[in-house]
Amino acid sequence: MLFNASRSVAAALACTIAVLFVIHAVEAQEKAPHRVPRVDSAIEVDGVLNEAVWAEALEFSLDFEVRPGENIPPPVETEVLFAYDQDHLYVAYKCHDPDPSKICARVCDRDRLWDDDWVALVLDTFNDQRRNFLLVVNPLGVQADNIEVTGGEGAEWDAIWDSAGRITEEGYTVEMAIPFSSLRFQRSEDDQVWGVDAIRSYPRGVRHHIGLFPRDRNNNCYLCQAERLIGFAGATPGKNLEIAPTFSMTHNQARAHADTCFSATESQYDLGLTGRWGFTPNMVLSAAINPDFSQVEADAAQLDINTQFAIYYEEKRPFFLEGTDFFDSRLNVVYTRTLADPGWGVKVTGKEGPSAIGAFVVRDERTNLILPGVEDDETTDLGIKSTGSVGRYRHDIGSSSMLGVFFTDREGEDYYNRLAGLDSEVRFAGSELFRGQVIGTRTSYPDSIPVWFDQPEGEFDGFGYDLYYLHGTSGLDWYAVYRNVDRNYRSDLGFRPMVGFRYSEAGWGYTWYRPSDHWYNQMNFGMAYEYEDQHTGELIHKGVSAWYNYDGRCQSEIDLYGFYGKIRYRGETFDGRWVDFDAGLWPTGSLVLVLQGDFGKTIDYDNVRQGRQLTLMPYVEYKAGRHLEVEISHTYRKFNVDEGHLFTGNISRLRAVYQFNVRCFLRAIVQYRDYWRDPDLYCFEVSEKEQCLTSQVLFSYKVNPQTVLFIGYSDFHEGDQDVSIAQMDRTVFAKIGYAWVP
Repeated sequence: MLFNASRSVAAALACTIAVLFVIHAVEAQEKAPHRVPRVDSAIEVDGVLNEAVWAEALEFSLDFEVRPGENIPPPVETEVLFAYDQDHLYVAYKCHDPDPSKICARVCDRDRLWDDDWVALVLDTFNDQRRNFLLVVNPLGVQADNIEVTGGEGAEWDAIWDSAGRITEEGYTVEMAIPFSSLRFQRSEDDQVWGVDAIRSYPRGVRHHIGLFPRDRNNNCYLCQAERLIGFAGATPGKNLEIAPTFSMTHNQARAHADTCFSATESQYDLGLTGRWGFTPNMVLSAAINPDFSQVEADAAQLDINTQFAIYYEEKRPFFLEGTDFFDSRLNVVYTRTLADPGWGVKVTGKEGPSAIGAFVVRDERTNLILPGVEDDETTDLGIKSTGSVGRYRHDIGSSSMLGVFFTDREGEDYYNRLAGLDSEVRFAGSELFRGQVIGTRTSYPDSIPVWFDQPEGEFDGFGYDLYYLHGTSGLDWYAVYRNVDRNYRSDLGFRPMVGFRYSEAGWGYTWYRPSDHWYNQMNFGMAYEYEDQHTGELIHKGVSAWYNYDGRCQSEIDLYGFYGKIRYRGETFDGRWVDFDAGLWPTGSLVLVLQGDFGKTIDYDNVRQGRQLTLMPYVEYKAGRHLEVEISHTYRKFNVDEGHLFTGNISRLRAVYQFNVRCFLRAIVQYRDYWRDPDLYCFEVSEKEQCLTSQVLFSYKVNPQTVLFIGYSDFHEGDQDVSIAQMDRTVFAKIGYAWVP
């Protein structure tokens, strides 16, 4: 046996399996499918619906406003048309508008259209009610795409497909031509049945969402309610081969101190090759040699002062985004940002019947570790190369439930971390949802890690599990969570900075809905009790939380969350009393205003004492005409203790983009960070002042997500109480990639 399973793991595993097979899962609503006609002629994707194809197409009208209204007649008329040939699915929208001058549409980069009017296509190509492709287009033809998982957050997805939009005197029209090579679907020569929804987002005072079918808010399975399309016999992804060579170059100069000269220019040139092969309509193999794992836009800076645990950053690198929804889990056992400098990678994802699989292997030139603890964590670099492997298998049960297994393995010189587990999801009675996950781990660190970081010596085992239950209806919701992770649990390919705890939470909420002409469209209020302790029985935190959510006119939103309780840290008990808030307002189609923050009593983790914190994070987004977008954000945090003012942290960020057309933009980003501390109030030596300034200018030409040209410049400045802020680094970079599809 790979792991020494404890009684807790065995009990949780038995509970998960028993619930899965004893409870009767919810069945999908049986709807007669609508036949999509096969056509012989292609279309010119220009937003003008003048081809003969559209006269033959299957046509629906979007007759239901599903938000904020509940299945009421929509404020505008919309038709959607479907047809296909051997290689493409064709979709068109006719969006009527009583006042086309109010249509919100701007030229922008992919996946940044969400403030505009838009239409969306939802495709459940396996008709399994678990995951779907989402393809979105605004009135000017700008694209966005995503993979959504029922009950989950979904995953980034960059597919190659064609779209165009055109604003007319009656509203606007959109055309889509989606190659079957960009989709995954059932392996069959006969007719297939796909789930489908068509959505129109219509922002006028409030944002109306208009759909193809009525949605039952008491049913937590959205795709179970979808319409069905039948057809696609003989549809083929063709060779379904994509080869993307890349070439990148960087020229960098740096200096160690502000009063020294810049070093000679260090130049780096990289050739990479990434391939993607759909060897069946439903299985995809990706491989890369010296791959293009880079991300073009740097992470937005986050305050890292007085933090208890490591900060989480989202994955943006294209190779890892492929099929990421296969690897999601509540305990975050896969966090690909731990793979810092990959040299090569291989990945396979897909689905055959009720079985879905995902696996990848990556060789990493660096081995970064998060060494977790109960009250804080540490990070280090082992200074060795390692190989990371992940495997995932999921089997569908019933119409919307599943049972899955997964493993991860990270191996290097004198080091390994292995993880295996089981998870399940059960949906029943429409409103009930259960999720369970059980994990065992085995780890062995190099001899230096136990010496320097107080970690276990030799080989050691750990375990963890997570149980979640939700009763969700259109009005009353209630839920319960129990999570147990022991001190020796390690997921070095995941994100788990805290271990050695037991966490319980139970709560309820109630939601009220009103139509678009009411002063609010949706309100939710709820409360919960939380209790967390160490395996030794020592308290970590306990208390009561409450929340309030509001959606109303001018696309306004207010979210409040408050906590009142006790927190124990380093053997001392402190008050935990704070409020988080998030408010947003769209007063015009061109202006977005947001204010986030928090205030209240919390802990000074650096010095182990009670403190009072205030955080304010204003954000302004302004769109000038159809081409220019400017974003300004700021983070301000002030922290006081009984002895005085401990620190102030500020981060300012300016992002400006001029979009010449849907393929080409020029972008500038400037970030400034300024920390001030009172050294007399710290129990260890700290700098009184820290300053950091970064900037980036980028020109981008993008034919599709893989055929791209980037040229840019970035630099870095820093200073402190002794040295004025000065430039320390400057880089010129360029990248070209080409997607060859034979």
